[in-house]
Amino acid sequence: MVDNFPIATLTLNPAIDLSFAVDRIYPLHKMRGDSERHDPGGGGINVSRVIARLGGTAPCHYFAGGPGGAAFDHLLDRHQLVKRPIPICGSTRISTTVYERAGDAEYRFTTDGPEISPGEWATCLERFRSLRCSWLVLSGTLPRGVPDNAYAELAAMAAANGAKVVLDSSGRGLAGGLSGSGVFLVKPSLGELRAFTGQDLSTDRDIAQAAGRIVSAGSARHVAVTLGADGALLVGADRHVRLPALEVERRSAVGAGDSFLAAMVFALSGGRAIEEAFRHGIAAGAAAVMTPGTGLAEPRDIERLLPLAGG
Repeated sequence: MVDNFPIATLTLNPAIDLSFAVDRIYPLHKMRGDSERHDPGGGGINVSRVIARLGGTAPCHYFAGGPGGAAFDHLLDRHQLVKRPIPICGSTRISTTVYERAGDAEYRFTTDGPEISPGEWATCLERFRSLRCSWLVLSGTLPRGVPDNAYAELAAMAAANGAKVVLDSSGRGLAGGLSGSGVFLVKPSLGELRAFTGQDLSTDRDIAQAAGRIVSAGSARHVAVTLGADGALLVGADRHVRLPALEVERRSAVGAGDSFLAAMVFALSGGRAIEEAFRHGIAAGAAAVMTPGTGLAEPRDIERLLPLAGG
């Protein structure tokens, strides 16, 4: 399968992202909300959305089914994204973010999502056995029914077809994805890296050493660790770059990691050096934090913040 676009994304467990605000949260009471939004979500979907805002096109490959899948497809059309759905029997899940004004707090709720059958997983593998692109982003959690080494298997296929593979997952998705050797860049958060290593990683040196072990083991060529309000760290065989977070008005952390990754991959696909692409990621992550609810980074904010992302 040839899409004639340099970047493609895969989201195995997408979600309709619902967000709204309430004055205060009370147990057992009906609370009236406002500022309601519905967006297509999931790691790879968010990456494709930001790349589209930056002027690129990254076709979205994703499992979709049931009433939720039909609504999800409609939301992708609203965002003018190139859809490559993989039909399933289960229904696409819904994730909810609620902002409480009184406590200035954000509450996030999600579910496991549908279970993928062996036949549905085989259909996904068959597609990616022949997919041709320059960059493939594998992002998001693994749904039930998909094997732990799913991302490693997909990465090996893509690498064999000449693609550079970018991995962003957690739990068994991250561990299984790093069990092979086809990953060019992996982007764990600090929490995800701690869970992967089973270590506290309380200092920059600890974090850098943990990332370095991933590189030296051949699991990934580069590791970009996002540290939230403390910035991010890029580690490769011959590099160690630490950049602080940018000082911006924080409205929501939802989508910051996906925005970071999207801007970094888009820059890499345009021929930027990985250190320069890393700066683009820092700017995009900060831009996403400035948007409320499930909003993602806006190009005007990335452009404004980029000159400040030099450390």
